[in-house]
Amino acid sequence: MIGLPLTRRIGQLRRYRHILSVFVRHGFGSMVSMLPMERTWRQRWRRYPPSETQSLPGHFREALEELGPTFIKLGQVLSTRPDVLPPEYVAELARLQDQVPPLPWDIMREVIAEELGAAPEAVFKRIEQQPMAAASLAQVHGALLADGQQVVIKVQRPNIVPTIEVDLTILKDLAHYVQHHTPVGEYYDLEAIADDFAETLHQELDYLREGHNADRFRQTFAHEPGIYIPKVHWEYTTRRVLTLERISGIKIDNIAALKAAGFDMHQLATQAARMSVKEILEDGFFHADPHPGNLVVMESGAIGAMDFGMVGTLSDGDRVNLIRLYAMAAQLDAEGVVDQLIHIGAAPADVDRRQLGREIQTLLRRYTGIPLNDIKAAEVINEIRPIVFQYRLRLPSSYWLLAKVISIMESIGRRLDPDFDIFGFARSSARSLLLKDILPNRRHAEQLLRQGLVWEDLLDELPRAASRWLARIDAREPIPLGLDKGSVDRLDRMVTRLALSLIIAGMTIGIAIIMPSASQGGATLQAVLWFGFAIAMGLGFWVMISIFRKR
Repeated sequence: MIGLPLTRRIGQLRRYRHILSVFVRHGFGSMVSMLPMERTWRQRWRRYPPSETQSLPGHFREALEELGPTFIKLGQVLSTRPDVLPPEYVAELARLQDQVPPLPWDIMREVIAEELGAAPEAVFKRIEQQPMAAASLAQVHGALLADGQQVVIKVQRPNIVPTIEVDLTILKDLAHYVQHHTPVGEYYDLEAIADDFAETLHQELDYLREGHNADRFRQTFAHEPGIYIPKVHWEYTTRRVLTLERISGIKIDNIAALKAAGFDMHQLATQAARMSVKEILEDGFFHADPHPGNLVVMESGAIGAMDFGMVGTLSDGDRVNLIRLYAMAAQLDAEGVVDQLIHIGAAPADVDRRQLGREIQTLLRRYTGIPLNDIKAAEVINEIRPIVFQYRLRLPSSYWLLAKVISIMESIGRRLDPDFDIFGFARSSARSLLLKDILPNRRHAEQLLRQGLVWEDLLDELPRAASRWLARIDAREPIPLGLDKGSVDRLDRMVTRLALSLIIAGMTIGIAIIMPSASQGGATLQAVLWFGFAIAMGLGFWVMISIFRKR
């Protein structure tokens, strides 16, 4: 806080004291001992023991709700991070309430007028002064455009950004202190967590960004009749005001109303699952808060989605790593799961590999032989959480957002259709996607990729061997080389063959990817590809002969 204007520093100090006093009042006085506070304050705040009628996790949730928007959002983020908080806290934070009394219309009217440059009555044919919904960051009002289109206007609460900025500064200060001056910093990168949270909250406060999110989802589902994304009215949208097409329907968790309206429950469950699977597998850009309040079944039978402020992203690498983890878990390969966790940097360097492997093996065996449609994703995720916390595994935050989405969508699917199998649906969808988009010409692809399997054992063993060597180097253990000139020559030849093998594998895979579209490139392109294939096979044959000659 050094270098800030005096009035701002005083404001931050007052807020700092208020935040700590709220936590202490809820029974977290011991946390003060980790902070550079005066001893008299510590003794005073220890007078507030936790209430016996409420658990500590419950007090933690209530403290966050009492502290307002920043901390409510922090709780929502932490509810998806079992790598940071114990399972009982994560479960309690899922109950966070983000509902506040609405602000008077006159106050919100000023925000709209300031953002749109004219009074709301001059911009809209009609506007509802009573909000449809009110939350800690914004409230939503219905309106009618001049051409008769019905819209909803999301209006940010006034003066909320300065308050949030003060809170974020305090959270970053606390994270920095705890990171560098307490034992907690040895286990968690609190500064990175605080920075990620600040970035997430800044993005959620930018309604232009939310509008672009909605546009991207609308484009993704443009050819999906079962999913509907409302249109953004950009001429009435700014950083603090978002105007969307108004969609109406039955909330997706109102089962009685849906049945009374004659909707096919299994079809709705399939549509909801299809929405998430398409976002995750095809686009790597998914709605991170698809709770029932944000999903309605429209009169047409399409599922309408709303509220695009919270989204998750998965890179190609993230999706590949997830597929690897799933494949190893499906094969009950606990050691492979541990290797993959280390590969993606999720496991700390000092993790007890053997004990972690045993924990994972026990978990995997628990589900051996159980049909997929009898396995509940939420239960599996809940069983994973204690392992994650105990072994301080640091999976990417996007993975936990994804776990939250899967749990929500499975819950929705099973309420719509108790026999719905989200695992089976996701598996078949992934297979269809591979066959349709990645391997449309399977005959050529399989023929080419089969050649790459010649090098599978070598390429599979190389990382394991390198990992063992690096571990010995990190432990400063002596590594006996015992090399003479003959050994060096053999090593040189081996490295040459390995390099050539990698080149051949790259050529083979590259040709496999390009081959399906070669028919559109004419005879010349096909001839070039087959010529490259012949070269790769010839080189591969030569390498194999050279290997057998040396044996």
